[in-house]
Amino acid sequence: MQVCIAGFKKGQLKILAHSFDRSLGGRDFDEVLFQHFAAKFKVDYHIDVFQNARACLRLRTACEKLKKVLSANPEAPLNIECLMDDKDVRGFIKREEFEQISIPILERVKRPLEKAISEAGLAIENVHMVEVVGSGSRVPAIIRILTEFFGKEPRRTMNASESVSRGCALQCAILSPTFKVREFQANESFPFQIALSWKGSAPEAQNGAGDNQQSTIVFPKGNPIPSVKALTFFRSGTFTVDVHYTDVSELQAPAKISTYTIGPFQSTKGERARVKVKVRLNLHGIVSIESATLLEEEEVELQVSKEQSKESTSMNTDEASTNTAPASSNETDVNMQDAKGPADIPGAENGVPESGDKPAQMETDTKVEAPKKKVKKTNIPVSEFIYGAMVPADVQKAVEKEFEMALQDRVMEETKDKKNAVEAYVYDMRNKLGDKYEEFVTDSLRQEFTAKLQEVEDWLYEEGEDETKGVYTAKLEELKKQGDPIEERYKEYTERGSVIDQLVYCINSYREAAMSNDPKFDHIDLAEKQKVLNECVEAEAWLREKKQQQDTLPKHAAPVLLSADVRKKAEAVDRFCRPIMTKPKPAKPATPEAPATSPPQGSEQQHGGDPSAGADTHQSANDKAADGSGDASGEPMETDKSDTTSAA
Repeated sequence: MQVCIAGFKKGQLKILAHSFDRSLGGRDFDEVLFQHFAAKFKVDYHIDVFQNARACLRLRTACEKLKKVLSANPEAPLNIECLMDDKDVRGFIKREEFEQISIPILERVKRPLEKAISEAGLAIENVHMVEVVGSGSRVPAIIRILTEFFGKEPRRTMNASESVSRGCALQCAILSPTFKVREFQANESFPFQIALSWKGSAPEAQNGAGDNQQSTIVFPKGNPIPSVKALTFFRSGTFTVDVHYTDVSELQAPAKISTYTIGPFQSTKGERARVKVKVRLNLHGIVSIESATLLEEEEVELQVSKEQSKESTSMNTDEASTNTAPASSNETDVNMQDAKGPADIPGAENGVPESGDKPAQMETDTKVEAPKKKVKKTNIPVSEFIYGAMVPADVQKAVEKEFEMALQDRVMEETKDKKNAVEAYVYDMRNKLGDKYEEFVTDSLRQEFTAKLQEVEDWLYEEGEDETKGVYTAKLEELKKQGDPIEERYKEYTERGSVIDQLVYCINSYREAAMSNDPKFDHIDLAEKQKVLNECVEAEAWLREKKQQQDTLPKHAAPVLLSADVRKKAEAVDRFCRPIMTKPKPAKPATPEAPATSPPQGSEQQHGGDPSAGADTHQSANDKAADGSGDASGEPMETDKSDTTSAA
């Protein structure tokens, strides 16, 4: 049972108090009913359910259902067939009787309520609303106790069984960067009191301080979380700090949480040094010593030039007065919420601001200031030992075991995928052998392959039900040795027509270009054009020969004209003919009367007076050449026009 008192504002929630009874819940009511009927059946039916584990389990399950029935009905029966020794049992109970035997449990409900109200410092009249969640809250007697205590009827605006999971989902969405939710801030508080304890320094022990064990409460009950606190110690060497609960009466857990060893370190002056320890209580209620820092003061003399005197006064340093050292070893600095305390304020170490006196203006170029004390910070190693936690060696073993199990899961997943691949291949190939692959395989080979597929299918559901990944891989490869040639013949047949058309188009295009009377090809030698025609004739003859051979073969025979060979032939023809047919026309030499850089007469009128339009004359000349309406200064086929920009 948990009781939480919270204060609400728009978009904000603050926990005021929290109390609980960790041994009070819905299961206790089940146990009361179980004990009642176990004693009743022992008298009425002479059976002892405690002697039979299965009978106990069945009776507990029936009592849980009976409790739910009594929440909505004044009475309820209990019937169990063959509970024990082949005996059917029957029982009956009224709600009043159920509440009577549950009085010891119901009396404990008020204690967490009274404790929460007391810790919150509120009067019962200040509680505006009471909300109940959890399946156990449906018991009418509990609702009656709450109504009497708070003087108002509890509400059920939230789903009693799903509210916790819904709240967790909302908090996850708030923390996640991938979800955008309405702004809502929850100011949580820690329900336990945590203290730090340590042994005093050596001089104090010599003064007869007994065991010299000192302690301070760092996080009191109700402390906000997350939270950071800083403590200052005066030590000359390594020391230990224990973290523990101050009250474990409600926790049912060991008092000690952890022990931290801070050190080794050594002061440069050989005396006790100031050590600042930062303790963090994170969002999840886990306390830890985050860091330890050795603070030492050093005297430094700064020579500052006249021009830099004003600038030096604005610099932030870690200066502190000589009389700012804490007076006792257990002094606790102010609470730093998420590291926003004095240590983060420039020039304000330990809450003491730096001296703001400006240096006097000197007439000389340099000046010597009075010696200042600068705080030198050195990080100190911190080692942690958590009570009840796994030792590092066991943690490492657990991590290795986790990796091993993850590897096993991955192997199992891959094995399952391979098994499914074999099964899918069997079904898919068997269907295609009687459909699209029918003409590409002989009858004898089809019958043989079908029998093999049936054999593998039978093996999958019998001996091969639980095999390794390698076995399934081998089976699939064995089937593909017979199936891949059939698939290849079908693929070649469907693709051959389109690739042949591409080769024919390539041959015809270059042949037409070589035989064309277009002026843009006049600059190409006839011998070069003849080479193009010869290449086209050779490729056409090769295709004709291969095509005649392929046409004489049945579809179930291995093809002699492959799509890959046709593509290679088309690439070879294009590689040979393109450099010849796209050879650029030689540029004409420029004449003095018409400089290459000056536009022709009247170009401004032609382009509407725009001087920049003259840059387009080269392009228009190429367009005319392409159309055959101008001179043959254009480029043949497809080339980059930048090669002829020197001709105007």
